[in-house]
Amino acid sequence: MIGLLKTQREPKRDTASSTAAIKTLARSIMVASGDFSLLLACCNSPQRQQDIVSLLYEFSSVDIKEIVLPPTADTLYTTIATTLGSTQPEALMVRGLESVISINQLIVSTNLMRDELRKQFHFPLVLWVNDDIVRRLVWLAPDLKDWAACTIRFDATASFNQRSLSA
Repeated sequence: MIGLLKTQREPKRDTASSTAAIKTLARSIMVASGDFSLLLACCNSPQRQQDIVSLLYEFSSVDIKEIVLPPTADTLYTTIATTLGSTQPEALMVRGLESVISINQLIVSTNLMRDELRKQFHFPLVLWVNDDIVRRLVWLAPDLKDWAACTIRFDATASFNQRSLSA
């Protein structure tokens, strides 16, 4: 009940900016379709992230595949390559970076393998990150961070609904 009251009091501008961010992410995925592009989607709330992903699937015309990294993942490139095999999705979202135990090692190895990402993956790659992961990218893998076409931020307090997407 309290959550419902909080949602009703949230400012419309939060919903509008979050809706704009979802549209920006969907458009960025669509525009990059068929080519490698690194996109960072930043959201600090795992629950809000799941809500956004659900809406993105409904809103996007691109068939987006999803990989959730296990906490034991130590390389992003190998995890993606192994999971996908020879298939090339229209777009790929990677979630679970915040739960990876050896996140620093994963970020450094991804930075070292960034050229292979571009050579082998012909689709937009969306990495779901939080503020801590963004800081680590800037510190440990500035070249990889600079490759990101954009960092799309989602306000963790915003409330989403399907009607707001059509506005």
